[in-house]
Amino acid sequence: MKRLGGGTIPTLAGAMLAVGACATVPTGRTGVEWTPTQGTVPGLLGEGFHVISPFARVYEVDIREQEQEEPLDVLANNGLDIKMTSSILYQPIGAEVFELITQTGSDYYRTLVAPYVRSSARKVVGRYNPEEIYSTKREQIEREIRQEVSEKLAGKHLRVNAILIREVHLPTTVQGAIQTKLEEEQRALQMQYILDRTRQEAERKRIEAAGIADFQTIISKGLSDKVIEWKGIEATEKLAESPNAKVIIVGSGKNGLPVILNTSGLEASAGAPSAAAGHGMP
Repeated sequence: MKRLGGGTIPTLAGAMLAVGACATVPTGRTGVEWTPTQGTVPGLLGEGFHVISPFARVYEVDIREQEQEEPLDVLANNGLDIKMTSSILYQPIGAEVFELITQTGSDYYRTLVAPYVRSSARKVVGRYNPEEIYSTKREQIEREIRQEVSEKLAGKHLRVNAILIREVHLPTTVQGAIQTKLEEEQRALQMQYILDRTRQEAERKRIEAAGIADFQTIISKGLSDKVIEWKGIEATEKLAESPNAKVIIVGSGKNGLPVILNTSGLEASAGAPSAAAGHGMP
């Protein structure tokens, strides 16, 4: 372009203003518009494209859950210095972003969340001894810290979803003593389990033996000599009806019961001498 006509400069100026008078809010965020004449404009800019004043500024606020690592320096109830590493899961309340920006500003984590977490952690951890902090009460401590922080953040347009204690750093000697105690407790629990199982097995065997003894007592009371003789006669009848060769001597057994001889073995023995005689033996 060799020469700028009278309408060229206004056209370029208009194009520049048009380009500067738009804003795009990314996914998961909401925007608050600020202008030199109005200050912070009430209302929120949702995701997508927006036409705004060319002199405006848009504060983007991530309304998704966010994580922030926070080191904590606290004291146990016995005065022992404990260092912990925690993860803070927090997020702004989407419908209250305008109030959050106007009352707190865009650096709300450093301004509100972090100080409240540190203060609440010192208050809660001070109720417990080092062993509880290191092992047995960690989840309970997390819940109590979160409860304390949530109460302090009430009306601040923010919420804390979780506070997770990732690491607990104790002096080496204290940590070693706690680990040794925990190992001894585990061994004691294992031994208690073995003893319980042994007692249960002994009780099972006692009950089984008592059942067998009761059964034998009941049977012995219900059996008489006549019943035994009758059962013997029934058994004799069944054996007599079988096809096997046998000799029955009636009335020769105890209590007058028959004596039954299997003759198959006797026949084999009787045939043996005959075979020997056939071979010329005397």
